[in-house]
Parts: sequence; structure tokens; C-alpha cells
Amino acid sequence: MTKNIVLLPGDGIGQEVIQAAKAVLDTVSEEYGHSFSYQTESIGGSAVDEHGTPLPDQTVEACKKADAVLLGAVGGPKWDTYPSHLRPEKGLLGIRKALGLFANLRPVKGFEKLLHASPLKEEVVKDSDLLIVRELTGGLYFGTPSERQNNGQSVVDTLSYTRHEIERIVDKAFESAQLRRNRLTSVDKANVLESSKLWREVVEEKKAQYPDVEVEHLLVDAAAMKLITNPSQFDVIVTENMFGDILSDEASVLTGSLGMLPSASVREDGVGLYEPVHGSAPDIAGQGIANPLAMILSTALMLRHSFGLDHEAQIIENAVKEALDRGYHTADLQVHGGQKLRTKEMTEKVVEYIKSESTSNCIMSCYA
Repeated sequence: MTKNIVLLPGDGIGQEVIQAAKAVLDTVSEEYGHSFSYQTESIGGSAVDEHGTPLPDQTVEACKKADAVLLGAVGGPKWDTYPSHLRPEKGLLGIRKALGLFANLRPVKGFEKLLHASPLKEEVVKDSDLLIVRELTGGLYFGTPSERQNNGQSVVDTLSYTRHEIERIVDKAFESAQLRRNRLTSVDKANVLESSKLWREVVEEKKAQYPDVEVEHLLVDAAAMKLITNPSQFDVIVTENMFGDILSDEASVLTGSLGMLPSASVREDGVGLYEPVHGSAPDIAGQGIANPLAMILSTALMLRHSFGLDHEAQIIENAVKEALDRGYHTADLQVHGGQKLRTKEMTEKVVEYIKSESTSNCIMSCYA
């Protein structure tokens, strides 16, 4: 069965890294007998320029019909002075809301060749392997009213959650913990916020359904501190929208490069939107030197979470590790004694390993 994938290149280097993802998917299709179809649509600043909105109706309709969505990046200084409703980020928030993508999964795991680039000591980050599960469609970012009042002399933002919204993200976090090391840290601000008090109540209620998972509660300020001082203590972290936004960005620098971190935004039926953590990097856009690896790793997350192709996802992840272990890297990475490659060349190294792994598996099965 053909899987329909909508490609949203977006802005800046998103246009380049999305082509790397497609090249990897085409290789997986050829080597492992899968069928993928692609449809490219606009989002972000490029959509503002072309359609007068960061999220055209055509894009929303295409994504609603898709089996999965791959997004490059949105934003850039060109649109920084635009009014709020025309900011590129509105396109990203809007498509998450339109598709009902309530859970953001942000894995953070270091690659040995890159640990020296971490702002923390290698012995602090070397065993870090965590997953942040962030609620995506509620909280301050979507609460109403959110406006300036009294002729601009005061403002209001509303932090709103329903019990259902909290329950489904907490369930997702518990399920994720069961697939990992059975440890869950729930992060809130229950000493101050009423929404956090409800959040903590729901976690306490839910843990009876997951007796194999060890649960702890942390206030967000303590969690932010421990991510820096002892990141290896975490397995799965679950938290609300704004806290998750901040903590996931903090965690993303632990391993030394934003260019290596993928993310997934999913809903109950497996449909998801997959994107790298890095931004649009307009300063290097169009130069062919962008790091494609986070986009490629996001593609692996898509195969695993939306299509159930765990083996193929693992092959891609192994290919990225193999390329780095052999010393290949892009300009943003620091690999001692390695060889610096351009975007297309780095992608080709990953593709070469996928093909070699497929050939090796074929030979082994033929002689089995």
C-alpha cells in the first residue's frame, strides 16, 4: 500500500533538508519494497509571500488526507516585523491544531563523536538518553482571551486545559515510558498554578494503570536545573505546552548540536508531523551546507511512529551514526580529524550505508 506523505519545505534551509529526507525515503522504498507518494505544499513565510497567509487552506486539506507530514523549517528575519497573524510560526501552530497533533515527542540522545561539542562536561552528558513528551494543543499558546486591553496598557494571556487534554498526553507519556526504561518525570508548577494542580492530580490517578512505571513529580524550575546538572537521571519527561517548549529547547543543546535532533508531533491514530528541531537558518540558506541529519532522523521517527516500520527506522538511525563514526560531518558539527561535507554529500553517505546494509541483509538471508 502506498503511503501518502505531504512535504512542507517551509523557509530557509527547510527547502534543502526536505530534499535529503526524500532521498532517504526513496532509498528505503527501493531497498525494502515500500511505496511512498509525495505532495509538496506551502507553509510559513514562503506561504505568506505566495498566498498571503502562513497556512493556506490547500495545505491544511492536503495534510488532513496524508498518512504523515514532513516539515523542514519556518521563520526568518524577513517576517519578524509582520503582524501576529502573518508570522510564519502561526503556520506551524495552526497545522498542529488542525491535525489534532496533541503530543510532541522530542528524543535527546548524544552521538559519541559529538559529545565534546556539548557545553557540559562529557562525563555529565555521555549517558544522556531521554524523551520529552510535550502537550501541544492547549495551554497559554491557545487559550482565550489572549489580547491587549485598555488601549494597550494591559495584556492578558489565558492558560487553559481540560481534564481530557491532560489525560491523553499523560497516557502517551506512560506508554512511551513502558517502551523505554519505565521511568516518568511529570513537570509542573503545582505550587503556584491551578492548571498544574489538576495536571498533578491526573498523573497521580493515571499511575495506577501503569504499575510498572516509576513516577516522580518535579517543579519546572527544579527540572530545568537537573537537566543541566544530571540529565542522565531522566528517562521520559511529560509536561504542558509552554514548559515543554522551554525544557525541550534546553535539552536540545545537551548533546552539542541542534542539527542532530529530530521531533515528532502525533495523534492517537498514528498520523504525525515530523520536523527537525533546528530553525530555518536563513544565514546559510541556499548555500548547500545545511546539516540534513536532524531531518533524516525525523524521517526515521515517521517510519516508526506513523508507518510501524521500526526496522527501517533503525537502519536510518544506524546510517547516521555510521556516517559520523567514519568522520563525515557538515560545517556546523565538530568531528576531530573528520571530513567536512556539503548537504547533498552528507545525505549520500547516509544513503550509501542504507544500501550497504540492505545488501548485507540480503546476502545473509540468501546463505541462511
